[in-house]
Amino acid sequence: MSQVKAMPQVKNEPQVEPTYQVLALDLDGTVLTDDHTIHPEIKQAISEAQKVCHVVIVTGRHHTAAKPYYDELELTTPIICCNGTYVYDYQLQQVLEHNAISKDNALQFIQMANEFQMKLVMYVTNEMTYSSKTPIQYMQQLESWAKQYPKGQQPQIRTVDSFNELAEQTDYVWKFVVEGDVNLVQRLAEDPWVSQHFNGERSWSNRIDFAAKGNNKGARLANYVQKLGFTAEQVIAIGDNHNDISMLEFAGLGVAMKNADDTVKSNAQLTCSTDNNSNGIARLIREKFKG
Repeated sequence: MSQVKAMPQVKNEPQVEPTYQVLALDLDGTVLTDDHTIHPEIKQAISEAQKVCHVVIVTGRHHTAAKPYYDELELTTPIICCNGTYVYDYQLQQVLEHNAISKDNALQFIQMANEFQMKLVMYVTNEMTYSSKTPIQYMQQLESWAKQYPKGQQPQIRTVDSFNELAEQTDYVWKFVVEGDVNLVQRLAEDPWVSQHFNGERSWSNRIDFAAKGNNKGARLANYVQKLGFTAEQVIAIGDNHNDISMLEFAGLGVAMKNADDTVKSNAQLTCSTDNNSNGIARLIREKFKG
């Protein structure tokens, strides 16, 4: 009678967390509090993290509007701006790579935004602009915020009389922000021509950011990380809004802020213990990057 060999026991090996090499951070609603400041503990934790990993800001902001926080955090790495539209190097004061909106598409979009009676913001090479004829409250607030900084360091925000003239003259059109009736904003986003040429991401209930097709935070971050020689599994990304979902999905560890909505949280692997007004990010960074 043949003997039945006992099957070897399989031990449940404890899962080893990957060694994270990249920390990708959104600004508004994540690193920044509601009053647009940085919690002291978060600032200190990011400073400590820089000694053991590559810290990169991935923001919807124009590089001039992100610069005060970049300086405060004492970063030296390039920054990913306008929801993945371009990578900017403050040290070299130049764009490293981009996927800007073509002039023809920019001019066509301006015409359509007017037809849909939208208030319009246009981010161009070195400034953010809005119409002198149709003031936008949040841009006026942003302009007031910028004036607190010394001349030469102020984020560049101004009103213009003609978006068409500016689009013709500028080197780059990075993105548009449209604001208006919620239904009309959605209809503009769903227009076949707009859908073909633009990537639209909601940034407020009645506001959508439009960048060139293919641009999002996740795609640009993936390209950036690959050039550093790292993999997605070595990345932690932290964000709070819908424009952060693509990078949360890309990262080995995508972290949603407590103040994020359920859609954002459902696309993350972890939810931060606190909202953006407290120090939860600091604790998480120290836990994952122990140095």
